[in-house]
Formats: sequence, C-alpha cells, structure tokens
Amino acid sequence: RLSEVDGERGRLVVAGHDIERLAGAVTFEDVAALLWTGAPPSAAAREDLRRALADGRARGFARLPALGDATTLADGMDALRAATAHLTADAGFADPARLTGALAVFAAAWARHRRGAAPLAPDPTRSHAADYLRMLAGEAPDPARTAGLDAYLVTVADHGMNASTFAARVVTSTGSDLVSAIVAAIGALKGPLHGGAPGPVLDMLDAIGEPTRAAPWIDAELAAGRRIMGMGHRIYRVRDPRAAVLERAIARLEGEGVSTGRLALARAVEQAAAGALAAKYPNRSLAANVEFYTAVLLDTLGLDRAAFTPTFAVGRVAGWCAHVAEQRAAGRLIRPASNYVGPAPT
Repeated sequence: RLSEVDGERGRLVVAGHDIERLAGAVTFEDVAALLWTGAPPSAAAREDLRRALADGRARGFARLPALGDATTLADGMDALRAATAHLTADAGFADPARLTGALAVFAAAWARHRRGAAPLAPDPTRSHAADYLRMLAGEAPDPARTAGLDAYLVTVADHGMNASTFAARVVTSTGSDLVSAIVAAIGALKGPLHGGAPGPVLDMLDAIGEPTRAAPWIDAELAAGRRIMGMGHRIYRVRDPRAAVLERAIARLEGEGVSTGRLALARAVEQAAAGALAAKYPNRSLAANVEFYTAVLLDTLGLDRAAFTPTFAVGRVAGWCAHVAEQRAAGRLIRPASNYVGPAPT
C-alpha cells in the first residue's frame, strides 16, 4: 500500500498521493506519518511525531561517544551503516521515528567531522529538516532552505520495491529487528547502481560551465562512449517525476534569493542531453532522473557533494521503516528460488 512507480507514465504515487502534489506542499513529518499510518496526520499527531523525531535525534547524539570510529570513516555511507549498527531495540530504536531521528544525527556528525568540526547537539524545537540543516551547517537555516530540504526528503521518502527497500523486507521476513533491516538497506543504498552518485552531476555541470557549451560537450562525451550523468532510469520510460519536483524546488529557492546560479545551466544541459541521447539511441528512453536535480538542489542548500547519498538515506529511512512494518504484518519468509546452472554430479 506504500507507493507505486508507474514507469510508462512517469508517475510516483505515495500512499495514494501523487509525489508532485506532496513535495513542496507538506513536511517530512507529514509524509512519514502518511507512510507509517496510512493517513495524513492531524495537528496533534504531527506535533507528537515531531517530538518523537526530536527524541530520536537526542538519543542518537547521546550515542555518538560510544560509536568508536564510525562517524570518522572516509565514506559517508560506511559511517552511516556502522553508526546505525550500534543501535539496539532495547535502547528505544525499535521505534521508526527514533531510528529516523538518529540517522540524521549520524549523517550530520560524519559531515561535520569531514570538515574538521565537532558534532552539534540537536535542537528539539525545530522540525526534522530544519534541525538536520542546522546540524550540518552550524547555523539555523532560513525558512526557504528548510522548505527546500523538506521537498527533497518528501520526494525520496519512498519509491516502490527498490533494491534497498527489498533488502530491508528480506531481513524483516526472517523475523529480525528493525535496526538490522535498516542496516541492510543502507548497505544496498551505498551501491552506485542504486543510491547513485549525484555528486558527478555537479562535476559535469562544472566541466560544461556555460549553457552555450552544453550541446558540444554532450556530443563529445557520447562520441567518446562516456555516460551522461543523471540521465536514464531502470523503471521510468519518460522523465522521472522526481526530477520535475526538485527542479521546481530549486526555482522556488531562486525566487527566495537562494541560488548558486546552476539552474539555467542544468536546464540547458538536460535539454541538450535529452536531444543527443534520443538521436543516438532512438529505441531507448533516456530522460532526466532524480539524481540530476538532486545534485543542484542539495548544492543550493549548501551540502557538500560527499553528503548527498547519506542525505538520501535520511529521507528514505521513512519508507524503509514503513516497508518493514508492512512485511512484518505479512509474517512470511521471503525465500527466492534459483535455477542451478552448474555441472551435474558424475
């Protein structure tokens, strides 16, 4: 019941709602409640959830001294996986909101350590998106940036039966606990074929530099047999609807005076890439995916490129927790069959 990905029409439905109507209109707390309970929260329920997320952030921060070298590892997803693995159900982390809150603290602590800064204690008075940005940057974000991150976290909160979600459901189906399932999901998301690498999209934009250079640069890359970053998706046969959502979020930020100046360049590169790819591969659909505008949005919000995939996990954990609950309710072991193709015994 959690989400449906319609690759032919380019539509993502989350618990009965089009993602293009949710993102930018509701907060991360709202979409978490929608996934976890099946209904939009009342005002009172929203505040309860905000407090539960804040409690999770506080518990996660209290655990930092006991995490060993987890938040000092070189790779952010290694750090997130190792830190999360320290959590236990008896410490309160069988609760989705608390676990979700803790992941934001771990991702922020790793990002700050990478810059040589100490982790910041969470602020329970702030929303989840606002506090995550504050713990990353060291200062309170303005409302426009908070809204921008909310739009991103809502957009990536769930996306059908993807690899990391399936990993979480497989672990859950064995009767294992929530933390173990989320650790498995983080491990799957780390893979570049799933969590992706939005940072290279910025490398591409940096290399192109100006909108007028987009077409010749794309042509040269294709002639050299190289991949165009942020284009194409395994499921969507048309433009990823999440790309449209995030493009609008960047435009709203620009309207509020928050800009890196990359939006016009990104649009020119997308247009050039879509045209060139259609000409080179007429039988394939290679349109912009979520990574393309994720890179521009998170860069506009001031995040380091290395923090992009951990921030993806900060949003996607809401969906993982919802799938864990749904799988647990089903109560059946996932045990795929396989076809043996090895040698027969003699």
